[in-house]
Amino acid sequence: MAKLIINADSPKGTIDRNIYGHFSEHLGRCIYEGIWVGLDSPIPNTEGMRNDVIEALKKLQIPVLRWPGGCFADEYHWKDGVGPAEKRKRMINTHWGGVLENNHFGTHEFLRLCELIEAEPYISGNVGSGTVAEMSEWVEYMTFDGESPMANWRQENGREKPWKLTYFGVGNENWGCGGDMRPEYYADLYRRYACYVRNYGDNRIFKIACGANSADYNWTEVLMREAAKYMDGLSLHYYTIPTGNWKDKGSATDFGELEWFQTLEKTLFMDELITRHDTIMTKYDPEKRVALIVDEWGTWFNVEPGTNPGFLYQQNTMRDALVAGINLNIFHKHSDRVRMANIAQVVNVLQSVILTEGADMLLTPTYHVFDMYKVHQGASLISTHAESPSYEMNGKKIDQLSVSASLDTANQLHISLCNLHHSDHLEVNCDVRGRTVRSVTGRILTSDNIQSHNTFDEPETVKLMDFTNYRFENDQLIVTLPAKSVVTLRLS
Repeated sequence: MAKLIINADSPKGTIDRNIYGHFSEHLGRCIYEGIWVGLDSPIPNTEGMRNDVIEALKKLQIPVLRWPGGCFADEYHWKDGVGPAEKRKRMINTHWGGVLENNHFGTHEFLRLCELIEAEPYISGNVGSGTVAEMSEWVEYMTFDGESPMANWRQENGREKPWKLTYFGVGNENWGCGGDMRPEYYADLYRRYACYVRNYGDNRIFKIACGANSADYNWTEVLMREAAKYMDGLSLHYYTIPTGNWKDKGSATDFGELEWFQTLEKTLFMDELITRHDTIMTKYDPEKRVALIVDEWGTWFNVEPGTNPGFLYQQNTMRDALVAGINLNIFHKHSDRVRMANIAQVVNVLQSVILTEGADMLLTPTYHVFDMYKVHQGASLISTHAESPSYEMNGKKIDQLSVSASLDTANQLHISLCNLHHSDHLEVNCDVRGRTVRSVTGRILTSDNIQSHNTFDEPETVKLMDFTNYRFENDQLIVTLPAKSVVTLRLS
């Protein structure tokens, strides 16, 4: 049995709703087919964007959406993607499959998508192959309400008033696909480029610097030392790869118990990563003004057999659902520093919440976890203390239970619990302190098989269900979690 103390009268700050952000890159079938089908498509759409995807994303209450990349951001020239579609420059997407990019989905379309799904835009600017002037003019084009060449051009292209834009990334993965830079060089470049990312009128830009690749703590040290006062956020990228081998990352669906365990073990490394990067950041920023932005995270497996290897299309199982739950619990724990996160990616790429095939769409197990967990958006983090049994395999141990709790503005207490074990159920003795629990409702996501996933023939193999497997004993709430399950409870 696991023991869980929930200090319901001990809030620890706010869980920023932007932790529930998503990421959309011009990669494979994420934008084209996944979101954009065009004005003439027989697939029901609004201004070229498919209605089924829009409605599914709205239901998740996505707070922020990142675009246009990823690696694509540092080869993207925004002026190619505005104006009449038939006159937009065509290019080759050299990072992802060498396919033709016709630029039909550009700045206007992305910002309209954000309006349709009621999310804030987070735009990544081009440092790797772009100029300071190009980046400066993009911000002017989007946000200036006055007389200027860029504002006039925006109006000629059909948008009279500027958009509200808060989040802007000055480059992406500049240690790798964004220019193979040293941290000292990028820190100086960041200061230069960020200087020209201007605030127009009452629009205020939250400037995000390119942060570290996983455990590159030196990158964080240099960026914080040289540029902390010029940034509002610093990014971090970490992908869960069970094999640890980028050349053979393992199958998304054909795996055994060992691969299941290894995947969850590597996911838990996110906690150490955030802790150590936060420690370095606090050395230069003890008041925690600069946010840590985990703007790429999730599982990364081998592509599905027979698909373009540059499209990064993978299926999504109950294993991915546990990865999502674990990461979100970790982000909650570190919400004093982590104030945005963006799972990669929203449709048809990596750990997607949605998959599409022609006119068909399905929701993945990861989608359902985000649906369950959205109750934590903007809520107060509640202090918890868990004593969990160990989950052991091949001489390694991890906690069987991952948990977080929050109190929303309606004074509803929500607890999310993940049983990581592939085969063993787990009883959790919940000692709720500071309030009396009179009623419990809950939802659960689980499956019969560790490889269970939704397909277009069987789209509801893994789906949300009501959860009732709890009881009260001596004023204690006893919750029984099935193996490989994610549960969210509402206590009132």
